[in-house]
This record gives sequence, C-alpha cells and structure tokens, in this order.
Amino acid sequence: MRVIVGRVLLGLGAFLLVAGILGVAWAPGAVKKTPVEVDQKTDLTGTAQRLNTSTGETRELEVKYTSITKSDTEASDDDTVYFKQATCLVEVDGETPDCVEDDDPRLLSAGEETFSTDRTTALAVDGSKLPDDVDPYEGLVNKWPFDAEEKDYEVYDNVIDEPVTASFEGTEEINGLDVNIYVTETQEAPIDLGSDIDGLYSDRKEYAVDPVTGAIIRQVVDQQRYLADGTLVLDVQMQYTDEEVDDNVIDAKDNIASVELLTKTVPLVGFIGGALCLLAGVALVLTGRRTRTTKAAHSS
Repeated sequence: MRVIVGRVLLGLGAFLLVAGILGVAWAPGAVKKTPVEVDQKTDLTGTAQRLNTSTGETRELEVKYTSITKSDTEASDDDTVYFKQATCLVEVDGETPDCVEDDDPRLLSAGEETFSTDRTTALAVDGSKLPDDVDPYEGLVNKWPFDAEEKDYEVYDNVIDEPVTASFEGTEEINGLDVNIYVTETQEAPIDLGSDIDGLYSDRKEYAVDPVTGAIIRQVVDQQRYLADGTLVLDVQMQYTDEEVDDNVIDAKDNIASVELLTKTVPLVGFIGGALCLLAGVALVLTGRRTRTTKAAHSS
C-alpha cells in the first residue's frame, strides 16, 4: 500500500513541479498582455469656458467627455492589438447624450481614431508596419505596460499628433489600490482649431496608473485652446467620474489577483508542494519496498 501511495505522490509531485515551472517560464509572457477583446467606455466630467464667436465673450458651462474604445479582434494577433476609438466632448444641458450631431450647438469636439499597440509593451506600433486605414501613433496610447516602472514614459497626444513626456511624480493610494502618478504638460503648441484656423494648445494631464496591470485608474485634464492672437477659445477642466474610478479600482484588483495567482501563487505551490510530494513519495516507496523485503525474508 505504501508503494502505491508513494507512486501517486511521485506523480503528483512531478505535476506540481511542471506547473511551477510553467508559472515562472510561461505564465508572465502569456498573462501580461493586452487582451484582444476590449470594449471600454470612459467618462469624464467637468467645467469649461467657451468663446462665443458672435459676441466675443466667454461663458462657463458644464461638460462631459466620453471615450469608447473597442478592439478589432479579428485583425489582432499574438503580438498586436488594433483599436477603434470614438471620442466626444459636449456641453451638458438637461438630458444630454454621450454625443450629439455635428450641427448641435452643444458639441465642442468629436473624433474617431484607429490605432494599434504592442500587446506586451503597450507602445504604438511603428507606422511603417500598419495598413493604410490605421493611424500611425507613437508612444503609449490607452494604457501603460504591465509592471509599469517609476520612470518617465512617452504618451501620444492626438491633438498635436506627437508624443509628450509623462513624468513620474510619485505614488498614491486610491480606494486601497497603490498607483503611480504621471504628468504630461504641453505649452502653447501650434494646432489647427478647425476650418484651417491657426491656434495654440496648452494641456496638463495627470494619470493615476496601476503599476501591476498598467491600467489608467484616474485621469485629470486641464486644457486650453487659443486663437493665434492669444484669445481664449476653450478652457476645460475635467476628470474621471467617481463611478469610473471606483469601477477601475475594482477591475484592477480583480486583474491583479488573476495575474498574481498565475505568476506567484501557482509557482510557489508547484515548487513547494511538488518538492514535498516527491520527498514523501520517495520515502513511502523505499519504506514500502523494505517492508516487503523484510516480510519475504521472515516468511522464507
């Protein structure tokens, strides 16, 4: 009986050791990747000062910004994920939808983009490797990489069509989740305000990022747009809604638990449990054989 139990333990020990090896060698590369199935809606709210071009005066208004990001699962592969993103900034006036028609006076800006990122580094894919219908971006776009470091990163700004430096500013805790804080700043960059009107763009964004998964937990925006002569056209301050932040923290904690299960818990259980099972199995097999040999000797 000891020999049978010992052999079972040897088999279990070998299985656990293989699971531990896979948890160390395979799991991190397989788990720490941007999924190819993404359907995410992000909401920011705040206030703005908007120029009335007919009167030359500005007025304060409540605004909301909606971003819907969906992956193109069929076009994506093991290395690359393709995204389609629709954004809309509108004035809140009564029951206001996430976006409105082009001729609606509540519309402040709207746009659609397609882009592609590396599933491991989260960096935008080199434009030379993209099909014609995908916009060539540079730097990070919609998330940080897994295991985000306490260092500066380059983040793409689609208003000026170039990356800007996101400086690491420290750490913070949001609803029990430790996050890294990164800040981007742009000062009076030349832009097209629309209809070939030259303008200037200043922007400051603060990103609170879960360093384990690279997910953006909170974003705070302080942005201004001016005519070339310095006349203020739009001054916006907005951030993720409280509900958005709460949901992001919950999702991040769930994803962290999954990552740590496969990359830490499974290897730990595999190596320790496998070693113990192998030792116990060897001991039982050896003692079982000795018992049978002793019984055979006595019977003869």
